[in-house]
Amino acid sequence: MSQRLTIAIDGPAGAGKSTTARKVAEHLGYVYIDTGAMYRAVTLAALQRDTTFEDVALGELAESLDIRLEPTTDGQRVLVNGEDVTRAIREAAVTSNVSQVSVFPRVRRALVQRQRMLGLHGGVVMDGRDIGSVVFPHAEIKVFLVADVDERVRRRVIDADQRGEHLDVETVRRHIIERDKLDSEREVSPLIKPEGAVEIDTTHCTIDDQVQRILELVDGYQKTYSLVSAFTNI
Repeated sequence: MSQRLTIAIDGPAGAGKSTTARKVAEHLGYVYIDTGAMYRAVTLAALQRDTTFEDVALGELAESLDIRLEPTTDGQRVLVNGEDVTRAIREAAVTSNVSQVSVFPRVRRALVQRQRMLGLHGGVVMDGRDIGSVVFPHAEIKVFLVADVDERVRRRVIDADQRGEHLDVETVRRHIIERDKLDSEREVSPLIKPEGAVEIDTTHCTIDDQVQRILELVDGYQKTYSLVSAFTNI
């Protein structure tokens, strides 16, 4: 029987993490965990409750929320305290504020603890910005997706159009650049290429290309694992 792995996929906004991770999980029969959705859920709740953006208040909020990620035939459904917020967490106000919320140490501690519990027994594909560096630094497969800014902007605009939300290209560009800066320069769990991660530039790749590359990494690891196991059992 193949070992059930932990697959960590990191990278900046718009690099293709979520769609790729979900399809990899579907192919392998693994659980997909969108950690970005968890931070968005906390951000949405903070905006709805007019919570002060400071460590204690946001940390207590993050600790109190019942955040559930449920797979469906159309993707992943996000529930907060039983309410479906799947669409709401993708709205512009949440997108504009999620980086500010995610910098606070107590928020990150609360969510990282939950993420580790979800992936405790392997068989998961988890994407975010600190999965291979902080949440699961010993993940068997670590991938760092990148893409140039123009392509990431194009993808975000298309995604918004598909949701019936029309965004200004330059506004999206500014938000992506600002988020890259915030994510990379924050003191707690900054966005970095994790040690041992394979970098994949997705600028000119299709989603299927990205999925196939990661599946090749999984296959290579499984074959090596099988050989080592067989050798040690001789």
